[in-house]
Amino acid sequence: MMGVVNVTPDSFSDGGLWADPATAVAHGLDLVARGADLVDVGGESTRPGAERIDAAEELRRVVPVVRALADAGVAVSVDTMRSEVAERSLEAGAALVNDVSGGRADPRMTAVVAAAEVPFVVMHWRAHSTEMLAADHTRYDDVVADVLTELTAGVDAAVDAGVSADRIVVDPGLGFSKTGAQNWQILAALPVVTAQGFPVLVAASRKRFLGELLGDDDGPRPTGAREDATAAVTTAAALAGAWAVRVHEPRPSADAVRVVARLQAASSRGAHE
Repeated sequence: MMGVVNVTPDSFSDGGLWADPATAVAHGLDLVARGADLVDVGGESTRPGAERIDAAEELRRVVPVVRALADAGVAVSVDTMRSEVAERSLEAGAALVNDVSGGRADPRMTAVVAAAEVPFVVMHWRAHSTEMLAADHTRYDDVVADVLTELTAGVDAAVDAGVSADRIVVDPGLGFSKTGAQNWQILAALPVVTAQGFPVLVAASRKRFLGELLGDDDGPRPTGAREDATAAVTTAAALAGAWAVRVHEPRPSADAVRVVARLQAASSRGAHE
């Protein structure tokens, strides 16, 4: 269970709530208390349309929070596309690098990860937030096959740069260069994604395609009212064999995982009786 701490003023769900370092640290500790195994700290919003910030600002936001949480014994992931932020965060105690660009935004990223010998999340990504939903970036011949092909290319590039294959996690990138319908196609094909042999991270928490599904005449359901749908996706991800889910509220998803684990244990026992 990967809990989200966005140290940003403009993230789509919780922008501004944890922008103060002390508040962000307290929230990270609370996420652990509510079931998070790993806390993902990010200082740059990747919501559709978000403009990039500079490296100095991202470092200012992220590193103190990473250091404080790591010092408190929390397993910390840093959510960044910049090698400098990854490097400084690893020095501060981060244990994993979660790069939504899969190493494509900063050519130095894979070298930093390889040298640190830490796990690396390679996400499917085609373009930065300001352009990722443009028609040319959401065009696929077959969205599942194309995403897997592009993910494989990202994994191969990371391995070629020295990242150990057994430290790589893949993320199909729900919402990134994908329409709502394409997100559902990816989710329906999660067993195919997990069958590729790498641990899979699923990040659907509170995303717009869930809000659109649950919406009414007034528009998509607000972000804070999408937790039940997020937990439903977690159930599907667990059944498909995903390694982890990235969520804003861990407890409902942690409960969903426990239910799936209990069902699978009962099924396994029944098969041997």
